[in-house]
Amino acid sequence: MNLNVVVLLFLLLISSATCCPPSDRRALLAFRSALHEPYLGIFNSWTGQDCCHNWYGISCDSLTHRVADINLRGESEDPIFERAHRTGYMTGHISASICDLTRLSAITIADWKGISGEIPKCITRLPFLRTLDLIGNQISGGIPYDIGRLNRLAVLNVADNRISGSIPKSLTNLSSLMHLDLRNNLISGVIPSDVGRLKMLSRALLSGNRITGRIPESLTNIYRLADVDLSGNQLYGTIPPSLGRMSVLATLNLDGNKISGEIPQTLMTSSVMNLNLSRNLLQGKIPEGFGPRSYFTVLDLSYNNLKGPIPRSISGASFIGHLDLSHNHLCGRIPVGSPFDHLEAASFMFNDCLCGKPLRACLKN
Repeated sequence: MNLNVVVLLFLLLISSATCCPPSDRRALLAFRSALHEPYLGIFNSWTGQDCCHNWYGISCDSLTHRVADINLRGESEDPIFERAHRTGYMTGHISASICDLTRLSAITIADWKGISGEIPKCITRLPFLRTLDLIGNQISGGIPYDIGRLNRLAVLNVADNRISGSIPKSLTNLSSLMHLDLRNNLISGVIPSDVGRLKMLSRALLSGNRITGRIPESLTNIYRLADVDLSGNQLYGTIPPSLGRMSVLATLNLDGNKISGEIPQTLMTSSVMNLNLSRNLLQGKIPEGFGPRSYFTVLDLSYNNLKGPIPRSISGASFIGHLDLSHNHLCGRIPVGSPFDHLEAASFMFNDCLCGKPLRACLKN
């Protein structure tokens, strides 16, 4: 055999071994054909036979040369956005052909504002998927009912879409899930009672939906949970006192629900630094028990039915940055000293009979 032919065959073998397989290239082109991006031209680089090199937003595994990551963000500091002096806009839908990329570990199709349609149900057949980030589109329909099949999934972010239906029961099978963001959708139904099975979860962001029912007690069994935002829903019932005994919980936002009962005393000396319980139906008194462990960057108890005086022990808190007790039925003298010496009248307005700085002076007995 001619030496030149041998060299050519050798080069072809090397080239084919380092290129993405034709099946992955076909799947990507079918995925692209379902989308329309009119301003930035991000798909202009999707040419040639090798989708592993210089295809915008595509990364491949270095050993298998299979497509591993799709990373398409409509808001980015990439030069293509800087040159256009605009954020991205894309319409169309996410094609089921994406499921033919069976080695995918990350799908990020975020902040394109106009992508609609549903999440392909076949996405639950991607065994290596660790990240599904579809924030900031117009995606509708439900979360796939068998999402729990994705046992490697660590990030599920479908915030700021039009997702409807309930939270699938199988979601609590996601033993690797660390970040759950379902904010600002049309999700209804209840939070699964066995949500505590998500032992790796550190952030549970479910605000701005139509979720009903009670706060599941099992939520407090998630040791790593640091941020919980359930605001802007239709939750009712009482606040589980065990929330105040969670070791690393730093943010608890229950604003804008129908939660009733009294504020658990455990929350006053917990690890929670950002506590927002405003716009609910909370009753009773503000608990005593503030002390050196009480450290709040935000403590918002406004727009409830709280009665009685402001507890004197609140002056024993190590720090309170922002305090809002307005729109309740509180009565009595506003304590002096920290944190009250830096607060404005708005923090105490619209109560029954509070007096003292920064409000009107109290009448002398």
